[in-house]
Amino acid sequence: MELLSELEWRGIIYQQTDEEGLEKLLSDEKIAIYCGVDPTADSMHIGHLLPFLTLRRFQLHGHTPLVLVGGATGLIGDPSGKKEERKLQTMDQVEHNVSCLKGQLKQIFSFEGDNGAVMVNNYDWIGSMDVVTFLRDFGKHVGVNYMLAKDTISSRLDSGISFTEFTYTILQAMDFKHLYEHHNCKLQVGGSDQWGNITTGLELIRKTQEEGAKAFGLTIPLVTKSDGTKFGKTESGAIWLDPEKTTPYEFYQFWINTADADVLKYLKFFTFLSREEIEALEVSLQEEPHLRKAQKALAEEMTKLIHGMDGLEQAIKITNALFSGDVKNLTSSEIKQGFKDFPSFQQDKAEEIGLIDLLIAAKISPSKRQAREDIQNGAIYINGERTTELHYIIKESDKIDQQYTIVRRGKKKYFLVQYK
Repeated sequence: MELLSELEWRGIIYQQTDEEGLEKLLSDEKIAIYCGVDPTADSMHIGHLLPFLTLRRFQLHGHTPLVLVGGATGLIGDPSGKKEERKLQTMDQVEHNVSCLKGQLKQIFSFEGDNGAVMVNNYDWIGSMDVVTFLRDFGKHVGVNYMLAKDTISSRLDSGISFTEFTYTILQAMDFKHLYEHHNCKLQVGGSDQWGNITTGLELIRKTQEEGAKAFGLTIPLVTKSDGTKFGKTESGAIWLDPEKTTPYEFYQFWINTADADVLKYLKFFTFLSREEIEALEVSLQEEPHLRKAQKALAEEMTKLIHGMDGLEQAIKITNALFSGDVKNLTSSEIKQGFKDFPSFQQDKAEEIGLIDLLIAAKISPSKRQAREDIQNGAIYINGERTTELHYIIKESDKIDQQYTIVRRGKKKYFLVQYK
């Protein structure tokens, strides 16, 4: 399928500056395209993914992605979507964040071959620039009225905007101009909130390059959920790409719990499955929704993309263990992932404790009488094994890697005992 037609089918295109011109350019030559992210944190979350995955689709069609991490713009702050000024970060914070984001972006792109992705940092061309050069060579070409008409700026006029954030759109325009001149970059891709910044870049290129110079902009839609809640957010917070912030198991669970009403859209947006594969999953969703094949495919594709095959296998292993109750073969690192949000209890590793006392101390059973009934009725499981012995003492063999014991009461109520 031709690239732009595929993007249309997937619902990825929101706005274009010149649809016919871009279509002709892509059919005539292989170009460089860029998308950027500011290092406002030491990890991206899944809300950052769609623009970069779109860039990856261009790479698969032979074009060269320029992956920009905004070391300079991250020091300034994008006013987009904010009602107040961002807190300025230190240079050390930004440098640390840049390093972290680069590692995550390497999961998405291929940096090898004729059209291998190129990582760029706008601090390299903005960081050493003096204010006179900025004002004469760039500020002179961007009118204040033009900037005030941008949504990202006009929406902040009532609440207030500093000159620092006011100039952000010029800095991003400078990025596009620099990449146009030094990397033959003809297209910028961004979220729908970046339209104003993208068109400012096109205006700067038009005013500073030879007559007839042509570049393009393309934005993607805001990702939404059918129930009106915010995409990428859970009760515990954002879904991060950093496995220390959101474990591969949690990441997998987020995608596999996608609603039927959203799963086909997300398969088109986020995965590289073919049209035929997605249409087959659509049939399964309609005819056998209880099998959740679409959700499983989405979870597997996304977890493998961000956390690799090892992360996917680990997430599936934990998921299956929790579903079946057979948890004894989980490693301590897998238990740490899978039981992160379950009730837990700290127990002295050297202290011997009986099962009834443990059930009371950990508040698994509300009283000794109830604890005895739970054990006698076969409702208590130690590491997945039913235990009916009233005088059972927790043994060394019950301590997985000398760190954890998993207690289950009934079918699904798990509790984690941690040894210190």
